[in-house]
Amino acid sequence: MVDPVILVHGGAWAIPDEAVVAHLAGVRLAAEAGWAALDRGGSALDAVEAAVVAMEDDETFDAGRGSFLNRDGHVQTDALMMCGQTLRAGGVGCVQRLRNPVRAARLVLERSPHVYFVADGAERFAAEHGMALCDNSELVIPREVERWQKAQEQRYLTAPSEFCGPTDPYEADSHDTVGAVAVDAHGSIAAATSTGGTLNKAPGRVGDSSLIGCGCYADNDTAAASTTGWGEPMMKLVFAKSATDQVTAERPPTEVAAHAIRHLHRRLNGHGGIILLDRRGRVGIAHNTPRMAWALRRDGEARAGIQLTAQTIEK
Repeated sequence: MVDPVILVHGGAWAIPDEAVVAHLAGVRLAAEAGWAALDRGGSALDAVEAAVVAMEDDETFDAGRGSFLNRDGHVQTDALMMCGQTLRAGGVGCVQRLRNPVRAARLVLERSPHVYFVADGAERFAAEHGMALCDNSELVIPREVERWQKAQEQRYLTAPSEFCGPTDPYEADSHDTVGAVAVDAHGSIAAATSTGGTLNKAPGRVGDSSLIGCGCYADNDTAAASTTGWGEPMMKLVFAKSATDQVTAERPPTEVAAHAIRHLHRRLNGHGGIILLDRRGRVGIAHNTPRMAWALRRDGEARAGIQLTAQTIEK
């Protein structure tokens, strides 16, 4: 038997001072939700689903209700979940009528021979398997309408060539993706990531979060990872998979996480964060943004923080 662990993140970006309390509270609640699943004997999949659902339901984060709006003024979300024991994964992309896209991702993982569904097809699959659909307006909140309006104004003042990526990711309010990794009492690991994507993104754009190996990955032979940040560089590096592949008995997640973030910046000037967890319960957290919200829960230990500089932690 293994001592269960749940580790969550609520985004790596320039979290403003006035949002720190809400982010800390949100990741703590998410970690407790995941821990409750583990503590009652649930699987790692149960834990990461519970944790991510808690953050999708929390308007603080860019996931579920409260997500950033795309260029058309709609919420369009992506999510992925992966089981480290079987390597089965399920993802949904560009969905607009699901309150909890991570639940749909689990349905794909467990009830479909496929890995990925998008847009109307993803929503139809979710509805056919018992999920209620909502109107997109139910996912939109006033805070994001205001942000979107400002972004629209800026778009008309800026040359299109300047919109291929954030020139200063520290200032961009676009990296509030959420995710979780867990190991259960049987030693199986899982990962999940969910996002509303980037502010004012082009309709139909899919980022790294829901792409297997990019924003999320889990393999019992190595580790589980969930990432957050500027998605395009992470996709080019298959960031989550490349990080988990480096975790070994001699090379713990704390070392690998720090190396992965350095490589992301050195190779593609990428910015973001990563959480890693292996079957032994060793964890790693690293980022190169001003702040990253995270929380960890295991028997006898509960920690949470919003780091101010690139750091890693381990037990």
